[in-house]
Amino acid sequence: MKCLRFDRSSIRPVILVFAAAFTSTSCTQRVVVTTQTSFVAISGSAVNINTASAEELEKIPRVGPKLANEIISFRARHGRFRRVEHLMLIRGFSDTRYREVRDFVKTQ
Repeated sequence: MKCLRFDRSSIRPVILVFAAAFTSTSCTQRVVVTTQTSFVAISGSAVNINTASAEELEKIPRVGPKLANEIISFRARHGRFRRVEHLMLIRGFSDTRYREVRDFVKTQ
C-alpha cells in the first residue's frame, strides 16, 4: 500500500480526518490533524480583494505580507479584479494556492 503525504495547510481538516482513518499503519509519515483558524474562517465572510488592505489580505490562509503587497500592487496597476480567478495572474499565485483561498475571497 502506498503511503500518502498531506500538507495540513492545503487540505481542509475534515479531509485530513477522513484520510487519517484510511492511512496504513506501516507508513513512516504521520498524519497530523490540526485546525488553523483565522478571522476569515471564524467569521465566515470572504475578504473583498478589491478594497482590502494589506492587513486584511494577510488574514486569508496562505497569503503572507509579500503576497498581500503583490495583490495591492497588481490592483493599483491594472484596476479592480473582475473575477476571483484573476488572482492567478499575480506572480506567486499558483493554481494550487488559488484553490486553497478561493472560498475566502470575493470581488464584490
